[in-house]
Amino acid sequence: MSACVPTRPADPTRTDETSRTHPPHSPPPKPPRRFRVSGADLSASGAVFLIALPLSLGIALATGAPLQAGLVAAAVGGLVAGRLGGSPLQVSGPAAGLTVVTADLIHRYGWRTTCAITVIAGIAQLGLGCLRVARTALAVSPAVVHGMLAGIGVTIAVAQVHIVLGGTPQSAVLDNLRALPAQLTHADLAALLLSMLTLAVLFAWPRIPGRAGQVLRRMPAALVAVACATATAAFAGITVTKVDLPSWSSHALAGLPEGPVMGLAAAVLTVTLVCSVQSLLGAVAVDKLASSKPALRPEARRSDLDRELLGQGAANIVSGTLGGLPVAGVAVRSAANVNAGGESRNSSMLHGVWVVVAALLMVPVLELIPLASLAALVMAIGIQMVSLHHIRTVTRHREVLVYAVTTLGVVVLGVLEGVALGIAVAVGVALHRLTRTRITHTVDGTDAAGGGTHHVRVRGQLTFLAVPRLSRVLHQVPQGVDCVVELDGSFMDHAAFESLQDWQKSHVAQGGKVEVTGRAGTRIAEPASTSNSCCRPWTPWRNHHCDRPQAETTEPPAGGGGYQLASGISAFQRNTAPHVRDELARLAREGQRPTQLFLTCADSRLVTSMITSSGPGDLFVVRNVGNLVPLPGAESGDDSVAAAIEYAVDVLKVQSITVCGHSGCGAMQALLNSPPEGGAQTPLKRWLRHGLPSLARMAVTNQPWARLAGRAPADAVEQLCLTNVVQQLEHLRAHESVARRLKEGTLELHGMYFHVGEAQAYLLTEQPDEVFDQVEPEGELRPA
Repeated sequence: MSACVPTRPADPTRTDETSRTHPPHSPPPKPPRRFRVSGADLSASGAVFLIALPLSLGIALATGAPLQAGLVAAAVGGLVAGRLGGSPLQVSGPAAGLTVVTADLIHRYGWRTTCAITVIAGIAQLGLGCLRVARTALAVSPAVVHGMLAGIGVTIAVAQVHIVLGGTPQSAVLDNLRALPAQLTHADLAALLLSMLTLAVLFAWPRIPGRAGQVLRRMPAALVAVACATATAAFAGITVTKVDLPSWSSHALAGLPEGPVMGLAAAVLTVTLVCSVQSLLGAVAVDKLASSKPALRPEARRSDLDRELLGQGAANIVSGTLGGLPVAGVAVRSAANVNAGGESRNSSMLHGVWVVVAALLMVPVLELIPLASLAALVMAIGIQMVSLHHIRTVTRHREVLVYAVTTLGVVVLGVLEGVALGIAVAVGVALHRLTRTRITHTVDGTDAAGGGTHHVRVRGQLTFLAVPRLSRVLHQVPQGVDCVVELDGSFMDHAAFESLQDWQKSHVAQGGKVEVTGRAGTRIAEPASTSNSCCRPWTPWRNHHCDRPQAETTEPPAGGGGYQLASGISAFQRNTAPHVRDELARLAREGQRPTQLFLTCADSRLVTSMITSSGPGDLFVVRNVGNLVPLPGAESGDDSVAAAIEYAVDVLKVQSITVCGHSGCGAMQALLNSPPEGGAQTPLKRWLRHGLPSLARMAVTNQPWARLAGRAPADAVEQLCLTNVVQQLEHLRAHESVARRLKEGTLELHGMYFHVGEAQAYLLTEQPDEVFDQVEPEGELRPA
């Protein structure tokens, strides 16, 4: 953003070293970006490479593709998806979840057309990324996703059993099952022994006890298992089929797609769907792993899902063009990357470099690997994809039917058909739950007149479909009795609400009492009428009409302050508390974990939760007159701000600190009118002395004034408000805990300015001068 505004003339003779090397704005200027690889990224890339190498060859073998295709996909996934993707710690490559899809495509259309389908699927992913629909994929029921992976795992395991026994798998699961008895009678003993050795090492290696086990477990079990089988076959002279890597000069690249248009379109849709969903779910899982690593920088802990979709699309375009398998985020390699200490996307990119080196220089070593050993490795992965944890989870959530149907559909019909069938069942289950409502009527206790309290309990969602049953049960309640209607559900549509409200009014008019409660017995308030729609949590007290007639609002009631406070609390308990009670209960159990310290002015017009769209547990807020941060040692007996900073930085481990000033600040006006240097020192004047450095900073004549979205400040008060934000950020850096975290790179400082009259927020930019840039509404572009 360019900003041409009047500034104070700069002194060309000024040689102040601080002004040349550290411009007075926040955050400080970043040094020139240079490509640096940390030791943690280097070691993590090696660990991921050792896992990726055998798995890439095994997955290529399972699909029936050229074995080099697995290496190409691993290298492209590391270099392209690692560099362009939105999940810095996710590692991409050929994934087991794509094995069945790719194998079917190769069988139907051949290898070159399969590569072309991969390219087109990558283009489709780019389009979806540009449309910013990545989070839509997360709306797919987890039961469908887990069922899809389980079905793919079963298909992989059944197919690889034939290679483990020394045979050749069929193209379909049912054909493989029918051919299995004959394969068992003609098993190749040598291939079977090497496969059993691979599986034994694979499952025993992570369970080696003692200190020796801690050291040995640093080597990936998959690599050790394949290496043991390879060494055994080489030294024992066992003759089995081994890896055959043809010359790269004869490697097949993508060709023009050949086949029926509808079939190719379905193939592209399948590859796009599976690649995208697996990558996006993997990115979310990596974020959860990264959140448990406090040493990671904030930008490495959260994925940009739309950018991740763009990166995966670019990787599939490159991989398909170069004759590689489809690429997706891989959970095993990503988890290994995080656990090995990867700090940035450099670890994923370096793992791709090591794959390229291995593919070019280690061909003689790779050709010693027995195919049966790779098949056993992939078979174990397929079995692990049928997760007992996932089965228990979907059973607990009563979605086992969706899981089972999706799994069987993928095994019998194919991935796309199985997923479509699972989604249809998931929708059916959701509709069944929506329409399944139990309504009961009971009577508790006996009063003096011989009656009792009637209870009408509604279990489930209350929609128009349940209105006939609700009406029938409500009319069974005798006239004039006390009745409690308990709603145990999270949804009630308009038809049900009107039916309940009409009956309630009629019952009360006939002398009865009605109380509508939630599941825990808490009273549920009626929705505000249209005339009261102005009442929101941020509405000023004087504009509230919920608790008194409109006519009464013209004059404040007697005891105004107390009435307003009590009325506001009452409105909160009635309207807001039911919505936040569950979240506050969770925070009460787990404690606060805010990510940001927000230091701002005590001005009543500055509502932090409103201007930041934050809620309970988000911000650790410190408010004082003038949003001041006293320098260490200058507190004059008031350590409250320094204590809050220390607690937020060292105990709560916040990731950022924001200093927020605002327009029309009374403290800044007082500083300009009567600096607190002499005369009677009231508490306010003693406090405002911490703002004198801001006043001095603004008085420097050879330094440009701060600017506000390309314009000069409206007056001296606004200029001091802006300068004060910059100065208090400098004071923050003088605090020992803040300086330490800044040096570690685990804390960020931000400056913010809120213009009350415009209801507009501004953030301090990283430009050479002190510039506050306007924060635009999402999707709105401001003219240059």
